[in-house]
Amino acid sequence: MSTASVERLSRLEGQYLVMQSQMIGMQSSLDRILSAIQQNQAMQHPGGFGGGSREGPVLPPPIPPLRNGPEAYTQADGSSRPKFPPLPGFAPPPHKYATYGIVASTAPSSEDESEDTLPRSTLNAPIEALQGLANAAAEAAAAPSTSPPRVKKRKKAEPTPRNAFPHVVEKGLVSDTEARELYHIYDTYEGLMERTPWTFDAILAVAAKIRSGTGPLSPSFYKALEEAQGIARSSLFGPVVRKEAVQGMLLLAAWSTNGWLPSGHAMRMALDLGLHRALEKLADDSGKKRTEEEERNLVVSARIWLCLYWFDHQMSLGTGRPIVLRDETSIKHCRVLLNHPMASPTDVRLISQIELIAQKTQIYETLSPLNGQVNHNTLSFIRRANLALDKWWADCDELHRQSMDEDALPRKILAGELHYAKLWLVCVALRGVSWDKMPFEQRELAFQAKDAASNCISNLLGSPTYRAALRYAVHDSLVTAAFSGLFLLKMANLFPAELDLGTITVQVEQLAQLLSDVAAERYALTLRIMLANLRRKMGLSPGGSTPMPGQEMMAPPPYLDPSIVTPAPPAPAPFTMEELGLTWPNDRGIGIFPPSSIPLWLQEQSLTDLGLPVNGSDGIFLQMGNPNGWTGDFPPMPEAW
Repeated sequence: MSTASVERLSRLEGQYLVMQSQMIGMQSSLDRILSAIQQNQAMQHPGGFGGGSREGPVLPPPIPPLRNGPEAYTQADGSSRPKFPPLPGFAPPPHKYATYGIVASTAPSSEDESEDTLPRSTLNAPIEALQGLANAAAEAAAAPSTSPPRVKKRKKAEPTPRNAFPHVVEKGLVSDTEARELYHIYDTYEGLMERTPWTFDAILAVAAKIRSGTGPLSPSFYKALEEAQGIARSSLFGPVVRKEAVQGMLLLAAWSTNGWLPSGHAMRMALDLGLHRALEKLADDSGKKRTEEEERNLVVSARIWLCLYWFDHQMSLGTGRPIVLRDETSIKHCRVLLNHPMASPTDVRLISQIELIAQKTQIYETLSPLNGQVNHNTLSFIRRANLALDKWWADCDELHRQSMDEDALPRKILAGELHYAKLWLVCVALRGVSWDKMPFEQRELAFQAKDAASNCISNLLGSPTYRAALRYAVHDSLVTAAFSGLFLLKMANLFPAELDLGTITVQVEQLAQLLSDVAAERYALTLRIMLANLRRKMGLSPGGSTPMPGQEMMAPPPYLDPSIVTPAPPAPAPFTMEELGLTWPNDRGIGIFPPSSIPLWLQEQSLTDLGLPVNGSDGIFLQMGNPNGWTGDFPPMPEAW
């Protein structure tokens, strides 16, 4: 070993000793504080509460009940003040910390560490170490012992506390029969109801939303969503103790139009629970034996973490926001699930999503800083990225093929993800590039992206299984399909002589109708507006499906904001309901849609920009602000629903 290496090792050893001495000093200080608190409590409460024994537990004073109703804004003497709406949410349960042994530490257990010393694994996390010492001090204060302290082996993990909140069935908000009917869509009724009211209520809300389809939302949806979001708000200021809480927050995020904030909170909760260590623990071949229950907990925790990792990155890439979690070490062992004895048939789907999002993250971080400056190096990178995407699809499709036929839904989704990834790759590279200034190579890229968008839509429309499953799709899947249609329409506007406009309009019209059928009106209407703009510009006859008998007097679509359906202004000429392919009651006159309500990325002056907008999907689709729309007319509900 060289002299420099020896000196460096010596310095590291010195730093370690200094840190260890500081930790010992902090532990001693906490011990002295604890001793002083115990002596003070013994002097103030010599007989304990209620005249009990001196050795009895010292209980904290009762917590006053929360007042969430209008009485919270009334004076105690009866005088009335202006009343305000009650604050939403539930008080957080008094949990001490999150890690009740759901996922063990990644560090191997040490037989020489006593209960009263700091574990070596916490030397890199002093805040967590101090929190553990403070919790130990609180437990000692609650149950003081006259025996002298002794060194003993580390205790096993504490059992998880019981759930703090009742679920909607227990509260009588949703009937047991209806809840069981909704649960046939997703999960086992008894198991999840017992484990977590949060996830239980969230699944009921999602299932009720899907069951309603294009019709009015049921009271069960509103009640279940209110309860699920109330429990979710309580988790903002207190640790959660179950991994199912992460599932509940992820459900609320995935089936919403604005899942950025809830997905970020779910990520923090998962980190607090230590779910990011699950895969590393599963891949550890040191020979340490685990019980079947411990192994199952690790497998479930790993799946939750992978799903959350994918969703959080997908939200970042889709909305143009920075990626928060950049540590890839927590997913590098993802394929360990494929050969695990507890492997699930859907694990291949989860692994393929993780490996794709890793490639898309690398693509975004390489191309996004260029702001559309495409040179030979960029074109070379795009070619390599396309080859890497093809290899990803071939590898993952081979995994799917082992247990699924060609028409199986996961394989259709996998093919659609390949086509959309190639479209997205070009859109990131061409951000801000005007079509009339494109050299030949960039025009070729644009037409490659057009083919990818067309293949993405054809893959969806050509599969009855895929079409039927779209009603259960998360928000991101709807965005993927709708953006493919919008890109096709942009290309048709820019290159009408080089593309088959008839095929494109029919394809997009079918997609818009499919999105309407699955209650995704925000995306269907955006497609119809662009389609009407193309037809008007090219002099094509208006399309739209022929209304069924009895539809002539149908009420106006509830998702349309009244502020954008106004009497016809003199200029510019608005889009009529006929041009949008929608029916309108005869006694209301002709409904119109002013072009000023169209997002900037879709307006005429931006049609030459084939790249993704800076704010992603937020700058592409219409904002549906009408309280009668599917975003909800329930006051406490955010735009996420």
